Amino acid sequence: MTTDRQRRRQRIIICDDESLIRRDLREMLNEQGYLVVGEAEDGESAVAMARKLSPDLVIMDIRFEGLAFDGIDAAASLTREEIAPVLLLSAYSQRDLVERARAAGVVGYLVKPFTEADLPPAIETALARFEEFRAVKKQAADLAEALETRKLVDRAKGLLMDRKGMTEQEAFRRIQQMSMNYRKPMRDVAEAIIMAHQINTAD
Repeated sequence: MTTDRQRRRQRIIICDDESLIRRDLREMLNEQGYLVVGEAEDGESAVAMARKLSPDLVIMDIRFEGLAFDGIDAAASLTREEIAPVLLLSAYSQRDLVERARAAGVVGYLVKPFTEADLPPAIETALARFEEFRAVKKQAADLAEALETRKLVDRAKGLLMDRKGMTEQEAFRRIQQMSMNYRKPMRDVAEAIIMAHQINTAD
């Protein structure tokens, strides 16, 4: 769990094309002890700002009025360059958008409207998942393989959470430990967990 002292060191860029939303979000984050180091009105500006400031997290709206380059495109750039994790904000919860965001490497998704109390757990989850992604990427040949491996690891984590009553972080640590113990890539470990579940449920 992130302490208040640690949280103050977490530097965040916020990106939304509505100034009122940026203001409200900035106030919520400040109240929770986070440091807002930059604000952007569109995805391209947010990417450029993140390249310059190297924040711990970018909180970004999913769509910008009149622009083709959206928050998911920006997240894909930030993930590809490993600059910062992205927590997407959206009034939309359509499955196709969520799947596209996932494929782009987005590590968190928060549906509007949200409250100040919703931010810390969403931020902590996004930061933890980005660290998991970095660990997975070290074992992958390229970004595409890393993203595919992350999908398998996420599925295996879900099975461990359901069957063993683990938290998300505990489940990931279990997969990571098994990977080290058996000297197998996390992708292989995740596939083995999934296969074992399929065999058990088929009986």
